Amino acid sequence: MTVRSAALAATLALAASRSQAQTAPRDSLRLTTLQHAAVARDPRNQEVQLLAQQSSLRLANLRAEQRLPSLRVDGYAQYQSDVPHTPVTVPGLVIPIVPKDWYDAHLSAQQSLYDATLGARRAVETAQLAESQARVRTTLYALRQNMNDAYFAALQAEAQIGEVQASVNDLEAQLLVARARVSEGSALPSEQNTIDAELLRRRQAIAELRAAKRAALAIVGDLAGETIDTAIALALPDPASEAASARAAIDQLRARPEYEQYARSRDVIQREEDARSAQDKPHVLAFARGGIGRPGLNLLNPNFAAYWLAGVQVQWSPWNWGATKRDREALTLQRQILDADEQAFRDMLRRSVEQDIATIDRIAAALVDDDRIIALRERIAAESRARFGENVVTSAEYIDRQTDVLSARTARAVHRVELAQARVHFLTTLGLEVQ
Repeated sequence: MTVRSAALAATLALAASRSQAQTAPRDSLRLTTLQHAAVARDPRNQEVQLLAQQSSLRLANLRAEQRLPSLRVDGYAQYQSDVPHTPVTVPGLVIPIVPKDWYDAHLSAQQSLYDATLGARRAVETAQLAESQARVRTTLYALRQNMNDAYFAALQAEAQIGEVQASVNDLEAQLLVARARVSEGSALPSEQNTIDAELLRRRQAIAELRAAKRAALAIVGDLAGETIDTAIALALPDPASEAASARAAIDQLRARPEYEQYARSRDVIQREEDARSAQDKPHVLAFARGGIGRPGLNLLNPNFAAYWLAGVQVQWSPWNWGATKRDREALTLQRQILDADEQAFRDMLRRSVEQDIATIDRIAAALVDDDRIIALRERIAAESRARFGENVVTSAEYIDRQTDVLSARTARAVHRVELAQARVHFLTTLGLEVQ
């Protein structure tokens, strides 16, 4: 192969590599889908339904307490040192003597007729269920950021692989020129060896990047509960408009699940206050008792006898020495603790997004400079490539110029991924969905 034909082949190979880079495979893995898969796959996701089942059982107990009587079986045997008796003796009249050993076995039933606490206790149970489920959703939300970190680690490695592979294709094309020169005797073998060594180094870099991508995708697959093909293309999210809208309304946003948890906790406190107030109201119930004993209801009957009784009972404690007041004060303090926790969480979010905003602005400005740097580096490299084709510069000099282009293009590719990551992290921190 002559130097001219080798140069032509190098030009065609370089054009083909650039065309291949521009027609990358269609994206098929998307971050939002993987986030939902991670949440759905996590074992803690089952807790939402399990908590609902637990609450359903407790509510069933409350319904049974309201609609069905409570039954109880009691029995006892006792001996007492004295019993009711009269010291009067009436001639011709036998006064029965109450036995000192007593026996009794009976079944008692109580049916609530009016209990103000039942409705309040049901409301507390319902509020506690909502709070517990909100707490589970808050815990699961952290999986989104875990998925973000692994997904963007894979994306960054993929972007770097693309740039390094394009530079490898360019060097392979120029290697043809160097070999032709060496074979013709117009260049020393070091020209070819220099390019070969650089190709080996960059292929090593590609191998390292592919290993990093495989590791990141393994984490993605583990979180999502599926096997991820390492050859699959990854979609680069572009939430620029969503991030801009969120940034404009940042002070009004309350989309994080923690806010829902705080709201449900306040609801629990309110329901507990209502339940505590209900405890001070009268409780009306019907009761019945039937059994056999000696003596029965007739204390003067020395034999075993069956008996029964029934009635209505009112229970009311109008004075409890300030217990109700102290309970309400305790709940008020709990509400204040909750308010302090929510304010601390809001402050933490504000500090977190400030860092995200600074990162977004910095990388966006860097990308503008990246385009200018690449344009300048590519012009220099093009001149160097032409001079290398004319055997004016050495392969080492050409590799230096081509490495400058690679560094600039890699920096831009990494900045694009980092900008998308910063925007996604910003939205996720605020509790917003990444479209």
